[in-house]
Amino acid sequence: MAYWLIKSEPAVYSWEQFEKDKQTGWDGVRNYAARNHLRAMKKGDLAFFYHSNEGTEIVGIAKVAREAYPDPTTTEEAWVAVEFKPQRKLKKPVSLSQIKAEKKLATMALVRLGRLSVQPVTEEEWNIVMRMAGE
Repeated sequence: MAYWLIKSEPAVYSWEQFEKDKQTGWDGVRNYAARNHLRAMKKGDLAFFYHSNEGTEIVGIAKVAREAYPDPTTTEEAWVAVEFKPQRKLKKPVSLSQIKAEKKLATMALVRLGRLSVQPVTEEEWNIVMRMAGE
């Protein structure tokens, strides 16, 4: 299993809306690196759900429900979407400032590549963030 981080602005698509929807397509990604990460995802992989711009914190865990398929928001073949289901809300959200303060997370993509909307997370990073969330 691989670990990921997906970002959404809460004013656009929040964790609360994701839970109500019970499943959603992660589409509209127009960055090649993020697209490649979507393509690499496998059913059952887990992803941190990160509220960007407002809140700037990891708030929940999503699970890949459907692997990459053609993005329905475009006719260009280069772009893909992935389906996610909410797994659970974290006991305590983990803020970007907390992540940046943790020396063991200094090389995490969220710290180094702040604008990338879909990112890989190592197993060690995953475990550290989970501990920080009280999980």
